[in-house]
Amino acid sequence: MNLISDNILIDSGQQSPISPAIYPTFDGYNFADPSSWTSGHPFDRYKTMREESPVMWTNTDKGLSGFWSVTRYDDIKAAELAHSVFSSQRGSINMGVPERKQWRPEKLMLAAFNSLINLDEPLHRDMRMQQSQFFFPAYVETLRNKVGGKIDSMLDEMEEKGPVVDFVKMFSEELPMFTLCEMLGIDEQDRPKVKVWMHHLELASQFLANPWQTFFSEPLFPFRFNKVMNDMFAYGQQVMADRRLNPRDDLLTVIAQSQLEGELLSQEFLDGSWLLIIFAGNDTSRNSLSGTIRLMTEFQDQRAMVLDDPSLIPQMSEEALRMVSPVMHMRRTATEDTVLNGQAIAKDEKVVLWYGAANRDPSIFPDPDTFNMHRDNVEKHIAFGHGVHKCLGSRVAKLQLRMAFERIFDRFPNIHWTGKQKIAPNALVHAISSLQVNLYGPNGKRPVKVAV
Repeated sequence: MNLISDNILIDSGQQSPISPAIYPTFDGYNFADPSSWTSGHPFDRYKTMREESPVMWTNTDKGLSGFWSVTRYDDIKAAELAHSVFSSQRGSINMGVPERKQWRPEKLMLAAFNSLINLDEPLHRDMRMQQSQFFFPAYVETLRNKVGGKIDSMLDEMEEKGPVVDFVKMFSEELPMFTLCEMLGIDEQDRPKVKVWMHHLELASQFLANPWQTFFSEPLFPFRFNKVMNDMFAYGQQVMADRRLNPRDDLLTVIAQSQLEGELLSQEFLDGSWLLIIFAGNDTSRNSLSGTIRLMTEFQDQRAMVLDDPSLIPQMSEEALRMVSPVMHMRRTATEDTVLNGQAIAKDEKVVLWYGAANRDPSIFPDPDTFNMHRDNVEKHIAFGHGVHKCLGSRVAKLQLRMAFERIFDRFPNIHWTGKQKIAPNALVHAISSLQVNLYGPNGKRPVKVAV
């Protein structure tokens, strides 16, 4: 079985495109620096790029190669559909691939490369179909009662500790993790470990962006990280081996028994599958939930519509996904010389697709910075990607969003973002790490219970 990591394209440090850039390059924003993203999407920069440089050559640093930034909706969809030309496997989804001597921790880097999300057709489709039964509507519906019960218990706890709570800590990071563990079949006593692993994976990105800040907030992180990662992969290896011998009706069993080119997955691909589902299965849902609370505070007219007619919640969720765009980008690599929107792109040059820019393209979504759940094309966003690589877990994410806000607005119709938030340094996802809310509205107080 061939490993993606064995043939992956290593960055050469190329700082100029092979073919002349026909669009201007706008400096002043370092897309590759995680700390650039702590204020969220740079929507003003996206607007300038869409209008004046839709396929823009973008330089980076630290010895990595520059890349083409794509910001228009139609161009991104075209690239996603031309998957034989714009490869996920040749250079992975990572914005850059450093020299192998810099792959530390090595096991984590190998797992990041050897996974479903980095495979091209037909291997991607084959492996995806083997795991898809846990993402079909019939299975997703089986989660409804469990997810509903979890939501109710979290809202009870929020009410007890309110009126002001951190929505991320008490809700939006807990619900996706619960749902993921249910799907995977992780035993109850092992679930706290998943929370520890998620926390350290998130801190890793922060540490790369600002090591001293991370060190001061969690002084033991640099010394614990390798052990925590070793524990995470050891657990994954153990549980996958067990599922091969003792299959259950869960997603871990399906992954453990998946095949690639007629062979059971090698340990490298099992590690990659374990890392991908632990990370991707949590982050996008968490940030969509948090971002929707923020939007419902900013667009009170839309909240009023939903409170008046809860059947609008599915439309509200779709529009929230468009505006939040929880996944910042995906990267592709040209497998041959090609052209995108008039710009010649050479073989092996990187192409980065900025979903947040596409989802606010006014040619597709008029008045794109305004929340409007009554758009005719409210489901046309590409928050989950497009084409063969569209997120496998999108139905699960939407189920969580819809069920969460049905219950949140029923219990706390005036829930209000206070304006306090923290966005972690992360160039891949819109990582809202803290969001303070008042359950009862601006400066709201806990309602007084009157004995009858």
